[in-house]
Amino acid sequence: MLPPKAFLDALGAHASRLFNGDTPLPRSEFEAQFKALLQSGFSKLDLVSREEFDSQMTVLARTRARLEALEAKVAELEARLATEPAPPAE
Repeated sequence: MLPPKAFLDALGAHASRLFNGDTPLPRSEFEAQFKALLQSGFSKLDLVSREEFDSQMTVLARTRARLEALEAKVAELEARLATEPAPPAE
């Protein structure tokens, strides 16, 4: 993984080459090259896709709901134990 400063420096250098070329690029060509440049830079970072992020958020929400249900059940069982009389000692 590239440190953020190095990534931004490299990105700036590549973008500068695109802007300062000998012949001006048509807008569509410039956009295509800049997009490729950004994708290349982002691939070097530790990023996840939006779909993967949303999927993990769904899993996390389900896990939290299950955990809250278990915590409620434990609290209910503890309350029941606290109110039940102790078994007779032998």
